[in-house]
Amino acid sequence: MSDVSVPSPGTPHEVLAGLRDLTGRVRSAQRGTWLPLLLFGVLTLGGILVDRFTFSVHTVSTCPAVPGTAGAVQPGCTVTRQGSAVYWTLGIAVVYAATAWFYIRRSRNRGVGTPVRPYVLAGIVLVALVAATSFWGTRHGMPQPGAPLDLWGLQLDPASGLTQFLMQLTGAAASVGLPLLVLAWVERSRALLFFALAYLAIELAPLSTGWAGIGATSPWSGLPRLVVPAAFLLFGAVGFAVSQRRRQRDVS
Repeated sequence: MSDVSVPSPGTPHEVLAGLRDLTGRVRSAQRGTWLPLLLFGVLTLGGILVDRFTFSVHTVSTCPAVPGTAGAVQPGCTVTRQGSAVYWTLGIAVVYAATAWFYIRRSRNRGVGTPVRPYVLAGIVLVALVAATSFWGTRHGMPQPGAPLDLWGLQLDPASGLTQFLMQLTGAAASVGLPLLVLAWVERSRALLFFALAYLAIELAPLSTGWAGIGATSPWSGLPRLVVPAAFLLFGAVGFAVSQRRRQRDVS
């Protein structure tokens, strides 16, 4: 009986280095961050046209009291409404469905797993929650100017800063920004994490629409609050696509 020496596959350091390199290649092959960013950017741009063609102006007889007038109610005021909950709900759902299809198809072509399931599930759950919140608040019709806003039974002051923050949160911030944080986690992407946080900051910033010089009674009054996040998402899509292609070229 004789002993036969087997060549060592390498030192533990070399094995770990090879494993890290393989893990990095798999994660690079899995990533397709640019696609949801592109689709959400296009969807947001489309929201500008939806706001334009659903814009309406109404005059109501009872208005909220103006601060400094000892609670006196104004005789009349102008109310503008625009936007479509159906457009945003269906559009965001289509984006998540298209993203899931893209990730699954590419994972089958490349023979690697896909981390998209937690991202899509989180997005669908949050979209459903946002849609249900919107339906609950308007189940008795649109609230009149100055009337409390109904948030799942909570009567919130519409002039409160907390109310404004919650209204912004239950919009694109929850439907788009929070799932991006989930995608950054499953893809272990620090760049996407910073991008998602910056996007949330844009959506939650208490900025008025007057900076663009467009009045509140203009049919294009929705443009200022949509064009910035749309441009941010589209530029982000281009940046991530270029970075991913460069990384894949270096690996190959």
